[in-house]
Amino acid sequence: MRDIRLDFFRGMAMFIILFAHTPGNFLTSWIPARWGFSDATEMFVFCSGMASAIAFGRTFDRAGLALGSVRVGYRIWQVYWAHVGLFFATAALLVFLTDLPFTDRNYWGQMNLWMLFVEHQEDLWANPNILFSFMTLQWVPNLFDILPMYMVILAMMPVFYALARVHLGLVAAVSIALWFMGQRAFTEALGLPYFNFTAEPWVGDDEWQRRWFLNPFGWQLAFFTGFAFMRGWIPKPPVNALLIGLTAFIVIANIPLSNIGVREFGFEWAREWRVENRQLISKTDFGILRYVQFLSLAYLAWVIAGDGGDRIRAGAGWIGRNIWAPLLTVFLKVGQQSLAVFVVSIFIARFNGFAMDMLGRDVAMTLLVNAFGCAVLIATAYAASYFKTQPWRVKPK
Repeated sequence: MRDIRLDFFRGMAMFIILFAHTPGNFLTSWIPARWGFSDATEMFVFCSGMASAIAFGRTFDRAGLALGSVRVGYRIWQVYWAHVGLFFATAALLVFLTDLPFTDRNYWGQMNLWMLFVEHQEDLWANPNILFSFMTLQWVPNLFDILPMYMVILAMMPVFYALARVHLGLVAAVSIALWFMGQRAFTEALGLPYFNFTAEPWVGDDEWQRRWFLNPFGWQLAFFTGFAFMRGWIPKPPVNALLIGLTAFIVIANIPLSNIGVREFGFEWAREWRVENRQLISKTDFGILRYVQFLSLAYLAWVIAGDGGDRIRAGAGWIGRNIWAPLLTVFLKVGQQSLAVFVVSIFIARFNGFAMDMLGRDVAMTLLVNAFGCAVLIATAYAASYFKTQPWRVKPK
């Protein structure tokens, strides 16, 4: 049985990710990420953990560890080819847009694909090993890091499930240990190895080597927190005034230290604080303050949603029936088809950036282009849902 809260917040995250990945989009300046340390990535990863607990947990319980691992492997296989297809489709789009006679921008250059394409050479491929590096996830291009991170975390799931059969304390201990080993500043200070993958294998000097922007060893903490809540490994938190007040305080106190606090409220001291404490708010390694702030937001959202998401469901009034009910249906559909929608969102975000380059970035045009992107995501969700029903199958009479 699907959880309405899970699908609703995943759907919300998909639209935010579209806005955030659209170049030159002024809406990006006001998305929730600008008000705190965490952003839609936490929503996506946390909710993916919860969804995985529903999707794969029953398989592990019913079919055992071996077949549960096989199903996880099949999902990784699907995500891998989604990643490959997304990259080549986006690269083709950027090359096409760059070569249009009325454009004067190098769109694939803006995506830092110089190592893939080299201008003024008969041989388009700059590095004969570049495709092998990409296909083996050794080269993770900019903006194409979330699906590789997701694949690595999925591969951890059978291990964590096996640990849970021994003792749930082992799950927590291993998750925290992996998170700590994925904190670069901490490990370097202690002389410990830093757990993360290299993103550009042709760079031999480790000092200059770029790492995966989303470190799976750090981000697994968010994923398995959601997984543990949905599996019942972590009990539901109580709903009381003390906890609501504490989490609300954390969220509000975070605002002066946020992008909005520096940019709009002029808290220049916060800019210096962010630099001095960048490891605590690191998006790459999933800094601890991002985790604390996100859990506070998640708790407040969980309280507001109500038991079983009752407060999310459409009411009986005119607004509930005619405005909220259709919107809710769309959010749920997008959340239910998050992988397909996410893949399309990255592609369409680059096109939307190009569209605004051509048409302008005044308020009306920006809203129109964003509305077009949202419509594409909604159409993708409904199309994916339709194909999953396999309508071509003839039902027996």
